[in-house]
Amino acid sequence: MKIEVRTDKPYTVTVERGALSRAGELLRPLKKPGTRAMLISDSNVAPLYGHKLRASLEGAGFPVSEFIFPAGEEHKLISTVCDMYRALSEGGFTRTDLVVTLGGGVTGDMGGFAAATFLRGMDFAQVPTTVVSQADASVGGKTGVDLPFGKNLVGAFHQPIAVITDPDALSTLPGHYFNDGLGEVIKHGAIADRELFERLEQGAALKDLEQVIGRSVSIKRDFVEADTKDTGRRMILNFGHTCGHALEKLNGFKGLSHGEAVGIGMVLACRVGERLGVTEPGTGERIADVLERYGMPAEPGFGMAEIVEATALDKKSDGDTLRFILIPRIGESVIRPMSRKELLEALA
Repeated sequence: MKIEVRTDKPYTVTVERGALSRAGELLRPLKKPGTRAMLISDSNVAPLYGHKLRASLEGAGFPVSEFIFPAGEEHKLISTVCDMYRALSEGGFTRTDLVVTLGGGVTGDMGGFAAATFLRGMDFAQVPTTVVSQADASVGGKTGVDLPFGKNLVGAFHQPIAVITDPDALSTLPGHYFNDGLGEVIKHGAIADRELFERLEQGAALKDLEQVIGRSVSIKRDFVEADTKDTGRRMILNFGHTCGHALEKLNGFKGLSHGEAVGIGMVLACRVGERLGVTEPGTGERIADVLERYGMPAEPGFGMAEIVEATALDKKSDGDTLRFILIPRIGESVIRPMSRKELLEALA
């Protein structure tokens, strides 16, 4: 399955079993002969798939260097990106060369940010290996790193030249991480595709994982094409993220994963919408039931005042006003400006 993303720099997302072994073949037509590739991955994924990807790239004529960093959101830091700059510099990489990221959202975000900023920008390609990165994070061009006081506060928009998604790479994911990644898929169904949500609700979505990932990517693509820089309609993709990012911050970016945090954030957003009369009653309960079906939490574990306070550096805010995402019903979504005071009152 090939999905075209028509941004200012169009690219193709290939969703296909076995695609990882064809990465070199898929990238070859996009770069000139002699182009070198810096393969960026983490300490969990590189031992599993690094050799296969490197062999594919070298087989297609790309000389390959590697940069492997310690796995985990706690390493999504400026200092790690500086280490990437050093590796690129010492390797003599130029703007005409290529960064290839292999891994989950952390790898794609940091490797993409390094590519966006080293020598003021070089090409990169994504080879995502987690559900959340395959279904969501690898598409759209958002790159960046965390700061101690907030998530993804430093970054750049930098579209990849290609995304190569191999559902077979999900076979080695521990069950927890596999289920966690479905948080973003559930989100896509909730904001834009009632049928996808109902398939997840029935527990039938995993019978055809390639199609589910493809549908999720297509939903993300539609929002990205309509709003490349995330200043309007694309903000709807942040459903669940305002409270979700706050929960990640409150947990010190440990323990509670991104997908779990977003899932809880969606339930809280529905609670707000239902109390404001915007969201159909019972919607939050439906989302909570789906989360629990896939082994994910639905309760925040923090007081509402703490959560609202932790949204202070949310990128979707304008001063004290948050652009909060609500869903009138499953499959529909709206942007609702509100103050933190209003948010707290709706959650209290």
